[in-house]
Amino acid sequence: MKVICNKEKLCEAVANVSRAVASKSTILALEGILLKAEGSTLTLTGYDLELGITTLLEAEVGEPGEIILTARLFSDMIRRMPYETITIESDQKLLTHIVSGAAEYTILGLDPQEFPELPAIGEAALLSLQGETLKSMIDQTLFAVAVSDAKPVHKGSLFDLKDGMLTVVSVDGYRLALRREALNAEEESSFVIPGKTLSEVSKLIGGEDKKIELSVSSKYIIFRIGGYQVLSRLLEGEFLDYRAAVPKQHTTEITVSTRSMVDSIERISLLISDKLRSPLKIRFTDSHIQSSCSTAIGKANDTIACQMTGDEVEMGFNSKYLLDALRACETDEAVLQLGGPLAPMKVVPKDSEAFLFLVLPVRLKSE
Repeated sequence: MKVICNKEKLCEAVANVSRAVASKSTILALEGILLKAEGSTLTLTGYDLELGITTLLEAEVGEPGEIILTARLFSDMIRRMPYETITIESDQKLLTHIVSGAAEYTILGLDPQEFPELPAIGEAALLSLQGETLKSMIDQTLFAVAVSDAKPVHKGSLFDLKDGMLTVVSVDGYRLALRREALNAEEESSFVIPGKTLSEVSKLIGGEDKKIELSVSSKYIIFRIGGYQVLSRLLEGEFLDYRAAVPKQHTTEITVSTRSMVDSIERISLLISDKLRSPLKIRFTDSHIQSSCSTAIGKANDTIACQMTGDEVEMGFNSKYLLDALRACETDEAVLQLGGPLAPMKVVPKDSEAFLFLVLPVRLKSE
């Protein structure tokens, strides 16, 4: 194989494809990137058996061929090359020369036959939506994806398509995040995408608002994002019935500036840490939200204005969980709906049903 390509484009492609490369594996090929030169393109693929990322680069192919190169070492080498073009050449013994100007590396690659073949997904339902919309839906729900293995299906987000509405839901046992968006699609489907996959998809979308295509089969999903193709295994299992989990009624409703409440909780939370765990106590009164906490190193209190209807109530919260929900709002004002001191807090936008966050309270000692 012999190929000449642009350094900047190669570096970007290697960085993105490396996100699907296994950091440590008993299969050495999974720690590498498969490079395949043919025609006038160089194809790069990373795959850890759960997530695969592939992209094509325009290149000058002197001799077609394939090679696997260790992702981390290859990335470090090309980033440090002095010139704008890089030549990669490998022989039948897998000895690979990477050259740019006077700088040259010689490393031993791996046999491309050792790289696992990406699964073919066969018949698949095709969906499409704008990149900005998909990124927003991912970013507003990803924080609530479970990190424990207690219920593996909750380590992903549910994509529920019904009646022309796409709903994305994440839940971890302490909170729930839900985001809705109208989608021009007649079919109904429901599938769970791993949180790791969604995180990488959000990064690949970046700030570009291009149309994203999704091909969904019974076990796999493929995202087509610009020049990249992301393949992921879907999670299996019974996801939480999110419709039943959302409280239907509330006795108190508060409208508050999202920024003001985030700032207030951040001030109080300075006294809270992993070693100094303490609930955030919040009292919702007629026109104010009073926040406080007490830990071994001191006490903190703060008050902000709000508009409230219904009963006054005092509740305890994990400050991080409450902050995550408020930061994900993306609206100037948030509406907090409460059903009592031990009922979940519902956070919704003021004038729409675009998102909904549930945060479970913690029991205060006085109760």
